[in-house]
Amino acid sequence: MHKFLIIIFLLPYVAFCQPSNTATYGNSIYPDSVWQFTNDVSKEGWNKDSLNSLKRFIIDSTHATGMVVVQSGKIIFDYGDLKETSYLASCRKSVLSMLYGPFVANKKIDLSATMEQLHIDDVGGLLPVEKKATIKDLLTARSGVYHLASNEGDATAMAPKRGSIQPGSFWLYNNWDFNVAGYILEQQTGRTIYQLIDSILAGPLQMQDWDIKEQRKTGDTTRSKYLAYHMWFSTRDMARIGYLMLRNGKWKGRQIIPTDWVKLTTTVVSPYQQAVKDKTAYFHFGYGYLWWIWDTPYNKELYEGAYTASGAYGQFITVMPKLDLVVAYKTKYEYGRQTPTDLYLRVLEKVIGAGK
Repeated sequence: MHKFLIIIFLLPYVAFCQPSNTATYGNSIYPDSVWQFTNDVSKEGWNKDSLNSLKRFIIDSTHATGMVVVQSGKIIFDYGDLKETSYLASCRKSVLSMLYGPFVANKKIDLSATMEQLHIDDVGGLLPVEKKATIKDLLTARSGVYHLASNEGDATAMAPKRGSIQPGSFWLYNNWDFNVAGYILEQQTGRTIYQLIDSILAGPLQMQDWDIKEQRKTGDTTRSKYLAYHMWFSTRDMARIGYLMLRNGKWKGRQIIPTDWVKLTTTVVSPYQQAVKDKTAYFHFGYGYLWWIWDTPYNKELYEGAYTASGAYGQFITVMPKLDLVVAYKTKYEYGRQTPTDLYLRVLEKVIGAGK
């Protein structure tokens, strides 16, 4: 009986000492090696019935293979296999944007450096006007270089005639820009993109499923010598990427990506309305530095300040500062599945609706 009373007395102490899945720094909660789930979403202002309806909609109307919604550092909704890794498609470009941040801040990379100064050329040669394009032009998809990329999946079919556009003056979603931006980052740092992800993001963020051996580049070098730096992430690690951005580049008291860079890269450079006039628009979005940004007239109310990484077949990492929210959404391409962007936007609307 005496031992029993001691155990009862110590229970609160034992519970208090149990390892937590979160860490609090300042006013922010961060996941440790695993994410913590919110125990009672209704206490956090979410409607359980609406979240159940959201799950039913995902099952019945989309081809998602993984989804997680994180609010204030904890998971409030999940669907599918969160640990399964798969192809990120063009979400890779937003990750690249993040990797540039520390090297722009320490002046190892000068965004005003031109292709000519960096000795960038390609199959068949670049035109003199194209060599005037800067790194900034590449990161904002405004280079005016309409050389074929080594991989397809962009808007080059809508490109003006080569040599007709001054660098920096016209926005076009162009894989040549993105692939060369990756090459330049490696050239200037002496490390591969995957090594940089490993050291800058995967380690500090305690990514659970990242495997550098799974990553590989692809492309047709007869078209362009600059390969596409494809990435494979899990849904729950995609959420860590988004949460780092939501926290302005800070993770557990450490500034991983400079705050100024996070703000700059998620601010509109190419407005949605101008893209409409130029017939290069993409759904609701303007464009920053490799991030898609909700722009006028769609950046109202809870979408104010929102931005997303977007990839073919249905890959998304969406950050919504007004809700302190991150949505990571995966559609595994290898299963022959895809979720169009307009359908994903409906999913987002249902997420927001469940929080009212």
